[in-house]
Amino acid sequence: MARRLLTGAVIALVFGALSLVPGVATARVSSTPAPTPQLGTSGTDGTVEQVHQIIQCGGTMYAVGRFTQVKNAGSNTLIARSNAFAFSATAPYQVTAWNPNVNGEVETAACGTDGSILLGGAFSRAGGAAATNLAKVNATTGAALPFAFHPAGRVFHIEVVKGHLLVGGSIAGLLRSVSPVTGASDGYGMPAISGTYSYGGMRGPATRIHNMNVSPDGAAVLLTGVFNSVGGQRHEQIFRLNVAAGPGAAVVSAWRPTELEEHCETVQPFYARDATWSPDGKKIYTATTGYKPYAGSTSGPRTGPCDAVIAYPSTEAPITGHLWINYTGCDSLYSVAADATTVYAGGHQRFASNPLGCDRKGPGGIDQPGLGEFDPVTGNHQPGPSRGRGIGATDLLRTAAGLWIASDNLQNTSTCAGQSNRVGICFLPN
Repeated sequence: MARRLLTGAVIALVFGALSLVPGVATARVSSTPAPTPQLGTSGTDGTVEQVHQIIQCGGTMYAVGRFTQVKNAGSNTLIARSNAFAFSATAPYQVTAWNPNVNGEVETAACGTDGSILLGGAFSRAGGAAATNLAKVNATTGAALPFAFHPAGRVFHIEVVKGHLLVGGSIAGLLRSVSPVTGASDGYGMPAISGTYSYGGMRGPATRIHNMNVSPDGAAVLLTGVFNSVGGQRHEQIFRLNVAAGPGAAVVSAWRPTELEEHCETVQPFYARDATWSPDGKKIYTATTGYKPYAGSTSGPRTGPCDAVIAYPSTEAPITGHLWINYTGCDSLYSVAADATTVYAGGHQRFASNPLGCDRKGPGGIDQPGLGEFDPVTGNHQPGPSRGRGIGATDLLRTAAGLWIASDNLQNTSTCAGQSNRVGICFLPN
């Protein structure tokens, strides 16, 4: 059954342009995972650790989350790393000396425009200096660098867009734009964001920005979270923000999938956890939790936007309906990524193409735990690698080299594409 995400999830930023090769509609990544670093604990002691996000900055991968130790592939030597570590982006993928030693959970990271690394989350020290919830550190050593903006609330996601550092979370104003170099306000206007999802007598969750994903042309960003009004317009679960370089203000797009104004179970009012773009920017995909429609039944064919991967046109207008939808059958999805041939959806799902089952495989359902692959044109399931379930794959990063998957060690989860010793990180190369 659908399970609430234990901690915030975020979506990654690829450093530099992607060059993904179009091809036939089959999963393009390998079913043989590369030997990469992993979390140091399997979870056998009951400790739940998690990688929230993976980003690539030049030739280095940076992984952030909630953990205390990591280790290289094929090694039992534990390396102390508090909530952030780095490793080479090419084989043999060795852990580097970078160590900001963050004293609290790191939800998100971004590549700075001046070669630095930016970190956001819930912490008070990073790189050996005081830094409340947002920090700038050296990309090689992890040592703290001067930065002016340290919000009082938890930072869930940061992205550099058109020279602006967008900071989102449970912070004052919910979404801020500052200089990625100094942290000072850059004067670039962000829309007013308000509201929550309250229905059925429930008390709605606190308003927040949860996740972001920049468009292929770098001119727009998708934001997910808890809100029902953005810039005076009705938007729920997801909105699109058009961003320009220099002074001025971001513009809230008229793009609005109206079916995301429907409600799922009251325990999961915020259900559209992640959204991403097709490489040509013409489609937007979202991954959802939600279990079932509010006041609906678990019997009969699946309906509504809950527990599914969904495709919409990116047209800047209200969108009624969808291009396609593929249901898990009452299991949650937390992350989505796409290339020219495949849409990837990660979570703790057991099945794909399962509209006739709930917490079981219905007629036509397909076993596909933890990671699913779908045709970007039809939404039909494509054969491809799966993974262990755990909490779920909370971040997917598609680079020119392959697919990076961020996950956890809950219930001793360590498998990816049928191979063990992939605790927290799995890489499926092209």
